[in-house]
Amino acid sequence: MSPAKTIKPTPAASQVAGLPLPATLYWDGEAVMILDQRLLPGKTLYMACRDMRQVIYCIKTLAVRGAPAIGVAAAMGISLAAEGLSAKTPAAFRRQLKAKIETMRKARPTAVNLGWACDRILALVALAPGDIETMRRMIRRTSQLMLDEDIAVNQAIGQNGAKLIRKKKATVLTHCNAGSLATGGYGTALAPVWAAVQAGKQIAVIADETRPLLQGARLTAWECVAMGVPVRVAVDSAVGVIMSRGMVDLVIVGADRIAANGDVANKVGTFNVALQAARHGVPFYVAAPLSTVDLDTISGKDIPIEERDPGEVTAFGTCRVAARGAGALNFAFDVTPADLVSAIITEKGVLRPPYGESLAKAKALAKK
Repeated sequence: MSPAKTIKPTPAASQVAGLPLPATLYWDGEAVMILDQRLLPGKTLYMACRDMRQVIYCIKTLAVRGAPAIGVAAAMGISLAAEGLSAKTPAAFRRQLKAKIETMRKARPTAVNLGWACDRILALVALAPGDIETMRRMIRRTSQLMLDEDIAVNQAIGQNGAKLIRKKKATVLTHCNAGSLATGGYGTALAPVWAAVQAGKQIAVIADETRPLLQGARLTAWECVAMGVPVRVAVDSAVGVIMSRGMVDLVIVGADRIAANGDVANKVGTFNVALQAARHGVPFYVAAPLSTVDLDTISGKDIPIEERDPGEVTAFGTCRVAARGAGALNFAFDVTPADLVSAIITEKGVLRPPYGESLAKAKALAKK
């Protein structure tokens, strides 16, 4: 099901966290407005979602993507589902809502923030007063709170990560898009870039194009241009030659799930970047909120890796680029082992190895 669309963003969507970038998603009355990232950089078009099925459509088709943004979208979608339930008693409401939440949980398997958002709403309803309308209001308020919290968390990540950009003039390489578009606002991997620029440093970005859907070329480059940050797009396979020529000072990438031992699942190709960074002595940093850390997942071997439609590889849009009859491997993510990660940038600070200890301590601190 394709959601209804509008090209008229509300004033609230014009700017997020003081950046000249449009909101990734927001409430507009009874609709969840989701910026359709499949159309960027050509068009800025919002999709008006008025039931949970439409939000799931946006998640599955990558109209909204990025672990933090998916988590917020999930909470908003659950709120829409709560409004549409026909339950007459609080107990029936909770049963029906739980079924809807489990449907949302299956939308995409790798991004842990989706499950985190589902669990947060479940816990909220379990402790909520018995009145159905009160529970609906609480879910709606919580979804907005999660959006506001995400922006604040990302700004903290930016401040913590900017301290790692030690030179007055530096070049950061990133993979995929972990900017404002991948979050409720401000970004994760690009947050340290924005914070460093705002602090007066001269930062340039090299954006891996990120096949097969070109999130780096389409989205990261678009954000950098809007921010006035010099950016060059490179094909994914050029990382080695770029680093061998000393053109990169540090790498910052995002994450879709971080295991308890520090293994990191992120957009496919990230592992290759980490290997090149290790070979050439370039610091490799991961920037992510602590909600992306999954202490129940022991290592990267336990992270489910989504496989998407082979057509995303064999064709680009309506143009076929592979020989007819050829199949394709389309792993959406890969896992970078913890020993290749120099540090993990979170809202609670920069975490260092051994990650089994530092991640657990940070998660415990976040609960206080």
